[in-house]
Amino acid sequence: MDLTPYKDFAKEKLGFEFNDIMLLVTALTHRSYVNEHRGSVKEHNERLEFLGDAVLELVSSDFLYRTYNEPEGIMTALRAALVRTESICDAGKELGYEPLVRLSHGEKKGSERAHDVILADCFEAVIGAIYLDHGYEAAREFIAKHILVKIDTILEEGSWRDPKSYVQELAQRVDTATPVYRTLSEEGPDHDKIFKVGIFVNDALTGVGEGHSKQEAQTAAAREAVKKYRARLAEQI
Repeated sequence: MDLTPYKDFAKEKLGFEFNDIMLLVTALTHRSYVNEHRGSVKEHNERLEFLGDAVLELVSSDFLYRTYNEPEGIMTALRAALVRTESICDAGKELGYEPLVRLSHGEKKGSERAHDVILADCFEAVIGAIYLDHGYEAAREFIAKHILVKIDTILEEGSWRDPKSYVQELAQRVDTATPVYRTLSEEGPDHDKIFKVGIFVNDALTGVGEGHSKQEAQTAAAREAVKKYRARLAEQI
């Protein structure tokens, strides 16, 4: 295979050359690709993802401990906001490695949500690859540059707070009402069903979210509603 695109990506986007470029290739190889190319490709990124997830949690925890004098519960919520799928998927999109991700033909046709999860998993696998190839400090700098810099936005937007609790607080403060969740649709087979849920305040649709469970969809809807409430509050200032 032509390794040039991976070498160029490492040099231009990561700022260094891999001693073992195949670590990066593996980090961007999904299980489905291995299954589709049995014999010629033997390793996918799940082991690197496991390692990278641990490094990401350690670096994030260390940063929060040293930076904020907050109780465990708040720091746990802040860390969850930093490393949730949406955050690391966005970081992956900003890096631009999506064209290098190796997927099966079937997986390429998957939903946007499925692709986002894959991009997030690849990000963690890239962390694992950097850790193995260049050590902890290089991995820490990578995480600081692409993940930890989001902390100010997270604090400003309040996205570290539980969205469902937060939107209830905002709805009661702004509209003196309690939000109600309603399932708008259910699509797909039982093993891969997608739920769409709306959050209504005084019967007005305030947010819509999707997920593989009603709980996940409700959380996404609440997060969208929080953004709308915060925008309304900002206009009043």
